[in-house]
Amino acid sequence: MSETNELRETVRRRYAAAAVQVAEGNAGCCGPETVEIDDTFGGALYAPDQRDDLPVEAVAASLGCGNPTAVAELHEGEHVLDLGSGGGIDVLLSARRVGPTGKAYGLDMTEEMLALALANKEKAGATNVEFLKGTIEAVPLPAHTIDVIISNCVINLSTDKPAVFSEAFRVLRPGGRIGVSDVVAEDRLNPEQRAERGDYVGCIAGALSFTEYRQGLEAAGFTSIDITPTHQVADGMHSAVVRATKPATTAAEPATSPR
Repeated sequence: MSETNELRETVRRRYAAAAVQVAEGNAGCCGPETVEIDDTFGGALYAPDQRDDLPVEAVAASLGCGNPTAVAELHEGEHVLDLGSGGGIDVLLSARRVGPTGKAYGLDMTEEMLALALANKEKAGATNVEFLKGTIEAVPLPAHTIDVIISNCVINLSTDKPAVFSEAFRVLRPGGRIGVSDVVAEDRLNPEQRAERGDYVGCIAGALSFTEYRQGLEAAGFTSIDITPTHQVADGMHSAVVRATKPATTAAEPATSPR
């Protein structure tokens, strides 16, 4: 197995185990109260009024470093894609914002997380939600079908970030945008120094620097790039909000409806 595939499998196992832990926490006689919610990461980064109306398993399964739905500026009727949707918290919150005329897609490569997300979808009674199996480097949606892409501390886990940026650009409609939370390194840290501060599955070793992130988005074609750190997660490593736009084009581009 190549190093790239080994890293991806390590990430898959890590998040599969997290999903199973959450699911089993709700399988006992005591009900949802047995599911623990981390006080410093994940669900704790969402406002109480956002968490309270969601299945507790969706909140407990949130392993992200921010709250992308708070910065994505979603509007009624938009189509939203969450890269690495996990237990579905950001998809369910997005579905509320875009309303019945919009749609929220969640993409995840982990069977266990997808099963948990589907269960949370049913518990939440969400009808404008669809979860897809696949990788963020090869999104299983047609081009020009998504208005907004969100993601919560997942892009740093990819071993092929140029492919992630390229796929995000492809599926967005002209004028579409991304609003993601991710871990980003200060430019002074080289890859070896980043790895000293945490491992790959811990969202540290695979993080891009601020300059690398900007250059990657620019290379894919994005403009209006803004990367704003929100809080430090390790020495020289920050959770950040990343925004960028796919330029609107004058040439007509067909907007194929996702199936």
